[in-house]
Parts: sequence; structure tokens; C-alpha cells
Amino acid sequence: MEIIDVEPGDARLTAELLPVLRELRPDLSAGDFLAVYDEGHPQGLRFTAAYAEGRCVGVAGWRTVANTNRLRMLYVDDLVTAADARSTGVGRALLGYLEGRARELGCSALHLDSGTHRLDAHRFYMRERLTIRAFHFAVELD
Repeated sequence: MEIIDVEPGDARLTAELLPVLRELRPDLSAGDFLAVYDEGHPQGLRFTAAYAEGRCVGVAGWRTVANTNRLRMLYVDDLVTAADARSTGVGRALLGYLEGRARELGCSALHLDSGTHRLDAHRFYMRERLTIRAFHFAVELD
């Protein structure tokens, strides 16, 4: 398996990463994806892809965040494995890569949020030594 960071402007973003990312974010259009990455990249947003046999099988969107809670942490916005590649080590490989990047970047922790309905993902995260530390509260704005 090969894991690579994909920069803004790379054609693989929409051709290869977006179809996998849409398994988690089905309403994400190509235009919105590229616009978010263009805006978010200067703020630290990165996308990392896992490839097996030349095919994108996993995607992680992540950033480093400075805050009073952890001082500096790596926050995972998106972590998805293609449905036909689940339980093959892709998610574990991406998490391992992200943990390594977090250490390289001087982070004290790796955090992510997961929708309450994603029970299979929760089992995976707990198996990979992530623990539930908080509730995430939100309000949608008009």
C-alpha cells in the first residue's frame, strides 16, 4: 500500500479521491471539494490517500490545530475506506500514517469526530486505541 499527500490542483483529487470521499460525504460536489481545499490548504487542511494496486482505496482529510485543550493536535476531518477495501488494513494504515505525521508536527494528540450513527467506525476506532473523550455539540446556522 502506498500513502501519499495530495496537493491542491492535483487532478487525482476529483478523479480518484472524491469518489472514495463521497462514501462518507455523498452530497459533496467536485466544485465544493476543490473550493474547500483551496480555502483550507493555507489554513493547514491536507488530504492523504491510500493506494492499493494503483487504485485509491482510502482518504483522510486532516489538519493541525492549536487550542487551549491540547495545545497542538492533529484533527482528522475525514477518514474513509472504500467499501470494497474495508477490513483489509487501509484504515489502520491511514491512522498509522496520521499518527506519525502528528508526532513529526509536534502534536500531543490525534482527534476526530464520528457521527453517532457510524457504529462500525466506532468499533474500528476503539480497536485502534482511540477513546471517546467528549461529546461534540453543534447548531446549524441559516
